[in-house]
Amino acid sequence: MSLPERAFAYVDANGRRRLPIHDEAHVRNALARFDRVAFENDAARDRARRRLLQAAKRFGIVPIGFMDGQVRSERSVRSPDLATLPTGAVTFLLTDIEGSTALLRRLRDGYPPVLRDVRSLINAAVRTAGGRKVDAHGDEFLAVFARPAPALLAAVEIQRALLERTWPRGLEVRVRAGIHGGRPTLTETGYVGLAVHTVARVCFVGHGGQIVVSAQTKTAAARAMPSGMRLRRLGTHRLAGIPRPAALFQLEAQGLGSRFPPLRISAP
Repeated sequence: MSLPERAFAYVDANGRRRLPIHDEAHVRNALARFDRVAFENDAARDRARRRLLQAAKRFGIVPIGFMDGQVRSERSVRSPDLATLPTGAVTFLLTDIEGSTALLRRLRDGYPPVLRDVRSLINAAVRTAGGRKVDAHGDEFLAVFARPAPALLAAVEIQRALLERTWPRGLEVRVRAGIHGGRPTLTETGYVGLAVHTVARVCFVGHGGQIVVSAQTKTAAARAMPSGMRLRRLGTHRLAGIPRPAALFQLEAQGLGSRFPPLRISAP
């Protein structure tokens, strides 16, 4: 059976279908091939990019380097910013705006300023805690830290700052956050490795206002847990694409919410 048009990121004016995105493997392939596709015009490229980003988010893929409307070629020279990112054992913090599509529908032209404000708050908290922005696209923001404790501090500060901010039309703007670490490889286009994909899965099972932390981060932060913070066990769950069940924890601190619906774990 042939795939429907919605299973492709790009369908040209002649009906030719390009960049299939119906499963995780094809989404990854589409991300790698995006910059080699000849689009009819910039508008067609932008539409395809948005569809591809939506598909990547659906499968919990963090497309490092997919930002500013372009995909960096893997043949490009490493930028100075990437060259200064930490290597070895690092901790990732990924945030994602909850209900961003609904916010966009309500705010329309007012959404870009809100997105800029959210990114500014997140970036300020990351920098204050000693972290580095790795990538930001759409409603997601990925940061990296040389140690786990600063990542925890940044996540808490992000949630506090968002709660204290007054948003247009009395709206509530909330982000879910995930924290996980590992030893990824730093390439010319960013970090590559299971840790990058795992932090995406950890983030996307949470809810707006919630900070979900992996067991790896809990163990790594055990001797340097920031004062006033605690980790509450959320159980062990299977995350899409991750070979082993993962124990997950909720980071709690004064001023943050502590009661959330069950994690957004898809039934097997």
